[in-house]
Formats: sequence, C-alpha cells, structure tokens
Amino acid sequence: MPETADGTTQDAASGTDAGKGIGRGPGRLLLSLYGVFTVAALSRSIYQISAQFGEAPLAYLLSLLAGIVYAVITVALWRGGENARKVALVSCALELIGVLTVGTLTLADSSAFPDQTVWSDYGMGYVFLPLVIPVSGLLWLRRAAQPQKTS
Repeated sequence: MPETADGTTQDAASGTDAGKGIGRGPGRLLLSLYGVFTVAALSRSIYQISAQFGEAPLAYLLSLLAGIVYAVITVALWRGGENARKVALVSCALELIGVLTVGTLTLADSSAFPDQTVWSDYGMGYVFLPLVIPVSGLLWLRRAAQPQKTS
C-alpha cells in the first residue's frame, strides 16, 4: 500500500487511510471488547458443545454463533477500510438482532433455554455488554463512514 505524507498507508481499493481505520480511536476500544468477547464466547461454546451438548443444544449453538459474529467483527475492525467497515456494520446489526431476539425469547420462555447463552436476558450475565456493544459499534461505524474534514 502506498504511504501518505503523514506515514499512514493508503488502501487503494477503499481510498481510506489504513492507519486511521475503524479500529483506531474509539474503534480501538470496540476492537478490544470484541476480541475479548470472541475468545470468551468461542471457548465457552466449544467446551459446552463438546462436553454438555445434550443438556442445552440450542443455547450452546447460539453461543457459538455469537462467538463467530464477534470474530467477524473483530477481524473487520482490525483490518479497517471501507469493505471491512461494511462487513462490521452488517455484523453488528445481525448481532443486535440476535441479542434482542434471544433476549426476548429467554424472558418469554426460559424453559426453551435450560442454560444461558451470551445473549440470554439481553446479555445480563455479561453486564448487558452484548446489548451495548453492537449499538456502540453501529454508531461508531456510521460515524466512521462520514467523510473526515482535513485541515
């Protein structure tokens, strides 16, 4: 990638500065949180699927799905650029839909979920971060899409 005057690299495909991507500034906090959630959700779900699958298959598969979504968002934030921003935007929207759907279902019929998922009760077991993070991500990614003023 060609280097700009300030030392960042220019992404020819997206026309954005890769060094000032969506994983910079406030995006760095999102990147960190999604990285932690990726490891937590995937490791928990892999263990549960391998050791306890018969107890709550739906809950464990939903946790695996959450971990995969978190991983996609983490990679997109890390990569930066316009295409990655779009992938992260769609993934955050899907995550929010998942949190709202699973959260509502677990409150409406807790017997359908004999064990907790990452998204159960709107992420109450994770201090509601699974609900807050996608909203924050959507706001950040929307802001990152706006053209930046140059001095």
